[in-house]
Amino acid sequence: MSETQFKSEIAKRLKSVRQQKGLSLDATSKLTGVSKAMLGQIEREESNPTISTLWKIASGLETSFSAFFATQPSLQESAMTFPDDLKMQVKTLFPFQSDTGIEVFEITLNDFHQQDSTPHEHGVVEHIHVIEGELALKCGEEWHQLLSGDRYRFFADQNHAYKASSESVVFHCIISYPHK
Repeated sequence: MSETQFKSEIAKRLKSVRQQKGLSLDATSKLTGVSKAMLGQIEREESNPTISTLWKIASGLETSFSAFFATQPSLQESAMTFPDDLKMQVKTLFPFQSDTGIEVFEITLNDFHQQDSTPHEHGVVEHIHVIEGELALKCGEEWHQLLSGDRYRFFADQNHAYKASSESVVFHCIISYPHK
């Protein structure tokens, strides 16, 4: 996905979700912890959100992460590299579906990259399955070392982080949202 297409998809989705919920930029800022100015820049396609910022927005608006960029099948076909984070690629294997309450990603971290994540909404559970390489997974304050083939499940409503303990790591991240 090109940077222009990335900005456009996220801008459209943010504005759509915000308007569906009847929220102003100010109210959205309070829910997400992202400044009103930054939200406005994202909606006007003047700025790319970081992965962390996009997670804050998704969590605050109680929507899925993939809802911002996996809206068309053509955008799901290849791994997406966020413009601000060239050491991480995210491929949507299964975008969020309300009937299952899950979304599935294949994530690749390169060059011993660490990706920190803020807490998701209460009740969100992540299931991690390492496909190749070694992954250090932090849940709260505790680190867990996972090797190829290892799996780990945790409640994602706490700070957590993923770090490539090898040059590159590929893992599946299955995110389960609470049913409303």
